[in-house]
Amino acid sequence: MTFETIIYQVNKGVATLTFNRPSTLNSFNTLMHEEVRQAMKDVRINKEVRCLVITAAGRGFCAGQDLSDRSVAVTDEAPDLGESVEKNYNPLIRSIMTLEKPVICAVNGVAAGAGASIALACDIVIAARSAKFVQVFCKIGLVPDSGGTFNLPRALGLPRAKGLALLGDKLSAEQAMNWGMIWQCVDDEALMTETLTMAEHLATQPTKGLAMIKKLLNDSFSNPLHLQLELEKEAMRTLGQTADYQEGVSAFMEKRTPSFKGE
Repeated sequence: MTFETIIYQVNKGVATLTFNRPSTLNSFNTLMHEEVRQAMKDVRINKEVRCLVITAAGRGFCAGQDLSDRSVAVTDEAPDLGESVEKNYNPLIRSIMTLEKPVICAVNGVAAGAGASIALACDIVIAARSAKFVQVFCKIGLVPDSGGTFNLPRALGLPRAKGLALLGDKLSAEQAMNWGMIWQCVDDEALMTETLTMAEHLATQPTKGLAMIKKLLNDSFSNPLHLQLELEKEAMRTLGQTADYQEGVSAFMEKRTPSFKGE
C-alpha cells in the first residue's frame, strides 16, 4: 500500500503506521485522515497483523490538526469543528481503542492537541526522552478532543488532568512516565528498537486473549463490579475454547515455549 502522508508496513506480524508529514510536525489534513482510515482498515482485517505500532517521521509525533487545512483558511465562514471531530477524529480513536489487537504508540517528539490524545488512546505508550505532551486546546479556546477528556483523567487522575488541560503546560516524557501517563521513557536512539522488540513479542502472544484483556480494562471504568465479574466469567468461558489456550496449557505441561497462532 502506497500513501502520500503516511507510511504503512507489515513485518513479522507487526503493522507499523508512520505519520509522514514532518514539515508540519505530522499535523492532520484531510488526505492524512483518509489514508490513516485505509491503513486502520487493513490492520483490522489483515490476519497477518497481530500488533500495531503508531509512530511518526521527523522531529515531532503529531501536532494535531493542520489549521491551514480547515475552511476558515479559505472562506469567511467559521468552520464546523464538531463535524471535523465526528467525521475524522472520533472514528480514529474508536478504531484504536476497540481494535482487537494491541496498539503501541512510539512518541518520537512533541505530541500536541489531538496528537497527545491519539497517543493516550493506544494501549502502551513508549516515548523518546526528548518527547513532550501538550494539551494546547486551551490556548485557542477549545477543549481536549479525540478522547482527551476521557483518557487523560483516567491516566493521570482528575487534578493533574485539569492542570494540564487548563494551563496547556508541556509535560516531558520523563515526567509523563513518573506520573504513570505512559509506560516507558527511553533514550531517543533506542525508541524504535525498544518499540519493535515489544511489538514483535506481542505479535507472538495469544491475540484473542490480549484483545479481551484490552476490552475488559477499557470498559472497567464504567461498569459496576457485578457486571465486570460477569464479563470476566464470559471471557474466560470463551477463551477457554481457543486453540491458543490449549497450546498455552500444553506448552506449560511439556515445559516448552508455546507457539501461539492468535486463534
